[in-house]
Amino acid sequence: MSTITKLDEAMIEAPETADLDGWVVVDGAPTMKTWALHKNNDGTMLSGIWEATPGTYHATYKAYEFVHIITGKIIITPDGGVPVTVQAGDAFVVESDFKGTWNIVEPVRKHFDFKL
Repeated sequence: MSTITKLDEAMIEAPETADLDGWVVVDGAPTMKTWALHKNNDGTMLSGIWEATPGTYHATYKAYEFVHIITGKIIITPDGGVPVTVQAGDAFVVESDFKGTWNIVEPVRKHFDFKL
């Protein structure tokens, strides 16, 4: 039997405001908020909303993430790699071994699906 869970604003509780594990501010004074909306049945995936204000983080990923940018603009640069600009309407994935900077150019809001 399959289950469908519609994610809507009624599911949104107070956000987590601490910086994510593996994210370190390297420029400016950005802040972030994370709303966890849903975990799948076996507890291996998390879906939610994330927001951040302008500034730069160095991020170290330990798991895969799918991202859809709702608003804002970010320049993501893998360590030793080429910068990639993403903005409202763009979708992308971040592999579990990613290390690099997220320069939040404009306040950003994204939907994410994260492998736990």
